[in-house]
Amino acid sequence: MSRIGKMPVTLPAGVSVEMKDGVLTVKGAKGTLTQQIVGAIDVKTEGNVAHVVTLNEEPETQARHGLYRALLANMVKGVTEGYSKSLEIRGVGWKVEKNGKGLTLSVGFSHKVPVAEVAGITFDCPSPTEITVSGIDKTLVGQVAANIRAVREPEPYHGYGIRYKGENVEHKEGKTSGGKGKK
Repeated sequence: MSRIGKMPVTLPAGVSVEMKDGVLTVKGAKGTLTQQIVGAIDVKTEGNVAHVVTLNEEPETQARHGLYRALLANMVKGVTEGYSKSLEIRGVGWKVEKNGKGLTLSVGFSHKVPVAEVAGITFDCPSPTEITVSGIDKTLVGQVAANIRAVREPEPYHGYGIRYKGENVEHKEGKTSGGKGKK
C-alpha cells in the first residue's frame, strides 16, 4: 500500500467531500472542485477526516492510491486557502499591463503579447514587472503561470525574460577573445 495514500486528509470547517459515480467533489468557501476518479478507489469521510481507500489489490489501483490522496489534499487546500504563483519580468523597458481580466505583455517583441483571461484564474499586477496568478485549482494555476513564462523564457546570458519569483537562472559565460586566427 501507498504510504501517502494511507494518510488521512483533515477537512477544515466548511469543507465537504462527496464521491458519486466516480467523481470526487470538494466544496468550500472559495468554490467547488471536481476530479474524475479512475479505478477501484473510494473516498470515505468520518467527521472532519477523509480517507482514500482502495477496493482491490491490483497494481494499477495501488499505483493510483497516493495520487488520488494527494489530489484530494490539494483540492481541500484550494477551496480553503487557494493557490498563487508569482512571476517577474526582467528586461529594459519590459512590462505587463492589466487590461480587463487579461494581461498585455511588452517583452521585447515588435508587438504586444495578449494573455487571455482563464476561467477560475485571477491576474494581479502589483508592479509593472510583476504578475501574480491565483486560483483554487493548483494544476490550472501552475499551467497558466507556465504558459505566461513560455512567452519569453529567461535567457542564460543576460537573464532577460519572464521567470518565477525567486527562480535562479544560471548565467553562461559570454564570448572570449582568444586571439586565434587574427592577423
